[in-house]
Amino acid sequence: MENIITLWQSTGLYNFSLGQAFMMLIGFLLLFLAIKKGFEPLLLLPIGFGAILSNIPIAGIGDEGGILYYLYTGIKTGVFPLLIFMGVGAMTDFGPMLANPKTLFLGAAAQFGIFATLLGALALNVVPGLDFTLKDAAAIAIIGGADGPTAIYVASKLAPDLLGAIAVAAYSYMALVPLIQPPIMRALTSEDERKIEMTQLRDVSGAEKIIFPLMLLILCALLLPSSAPLVGMFCLGNLMNSCGIVERLSKTAQNELINIVTIFLGLAVGSKLSAEAFLKIETLGILGLGAIAFSIGTACGVIMAKIMNRFSDTPINPLIGAAGVSAVPMAARVANKIGLESNPHNFLLMHAMGPNVAGVIGSAVAAGVLLSLVG
Repeated sequence: MENIITLWQSTGLYNFSLGQAFMMLIGFLLLFLAIKKGFEPLLLLPIGFGAILSNIPIAGIGDEGGILYYLYTGIKTGVFPLLIFMGVGAMTDFGPMLANPKTLFLGAAAQFGIFATLLGALALNVVPGLDFTLKDAAAIAIIGGADGPTAIYVASKLAPDLLGAIAVAAYSYMALVPLIQPPIMRALTSEDERKIEMTQLRDVSGAEKIIFPLMLLILCALLLPSSAPLVGMFCLGNLMNSCGIVERLSKTAQNELINIVTIFLGLAVGSKLSAEAFLKIETLGILGLGAIAFSIGTACGVIMAKIMNRFSDTPINPLIGAAGVSAVPMAARVANKIGLESNPHNFLLMHAMGPNVAGVIGSAVAAGVLLSLVG
């Protein structure tokens, strides 16, 4: 009889808590969104599965000695986000941005959401039960950049306890770009503005594409060294692609390496979705602030594009300003889709890729600024 009792007490049924059951349901919801809805499946699937694994009672998969615990060291040290940034750099074409350098301002404008949310997070401390430090607020604010690896990197440095909520919020809002951005874009633009056709982009030479990442790295080294890890890995990946002489390395960074790291990173993030770490009032605050940050970033990009159009010699469709958030290439596709709805001959995809790529640089620079000021 005693053996039966001992066996029963070692089962998951006996040791399950309501919090663990709820977080496992969250994990299954993430799997549903990834598999059925196609929302950022490459990351939501391993994150959801990691959430399920980390909430299995007694198993200790996410505790010290478990596989998820050791995978998390890749985030804690900043290795995984940086490797992903190298892969993203290898898949990025700076051509549209170099062909129209003015789009750099759109990428910069979209980062205003980050700094507005920093103040918002601190203001939320008036709510009973919330107590965000300056470092917490900075880590939450970076969600507004709509750049998952950057959000994870900053959170791992400034607020590791909030990493799970910040990562889920960042990738959830990235996945929801087609739902969140269009209403904001339509509200801030007129029908005539959405019909604006932009002039064809010039061809960008191979030399320009090689020189730009090197210049960008030097500028970061001179002006904002704290952003060098993110920008440096991004520039390395881009240089491997643009120089054309290390095709094997470029393809590895774009495919095998980034895929392997994505699996490990997703599982490691999921390990922080344990009930004791996630089920807090702070989580709701983070999710709400993330939505605000993303919306402000979208709105600021559109407004900046409207202002630039007033003073530009060549027409600028304000819709491309929404692509200044660094959800590559989804935000650019959304801008193109909204433009086609108003004008079937208005193809904005390549024009929107300029601010989209600029947004990646902008979010990395914003991360460097936060790390310098707060870290």
